[in-house]
Amino acid sequence: MIMNRQNAQHYNWGTHCDGWVLLPRSDLMIIEERMPPGAAEIRHFHRVARQFFYVLSGTLHMELEGETQAVPAGGSMEIPPLQRHQARNDSREDVRFLVVSSPTTRGDRVDCE
Repeated sequence: MIMNRQNAQHYNWGTHCDGWVLLPRSDLMIIEERMPPGAAEIRHFHRVARQFFYVLSGTLHMELEGETQAVPAGGSMEIPPLQRHQARNDSREDVRFLVVSSPTTRGDRVDCE
């Protein structure tokens, strides 16, 4: 089956952010996300899951262990397990990105705040 935003499971998170679950497996999860300007997730880490963020459009600001990187469209960033991180959109336009997690992050997240 071809998956896209039109037929994937949709959910809202944070302040007006969207997520579409493109691959919901326990060993590998792929989600497309959209963050509007000024949105941010809660700083957190994953005990087991390794994540890979790939920016489709806009600029994602990713804080990893206290250091922030601006990840432009076409750029990516890996987040190893146990590393505190926070995705933010500090720009004036939506940012869209893919989050690839192995294994799934379901039940693996620990909020820091």
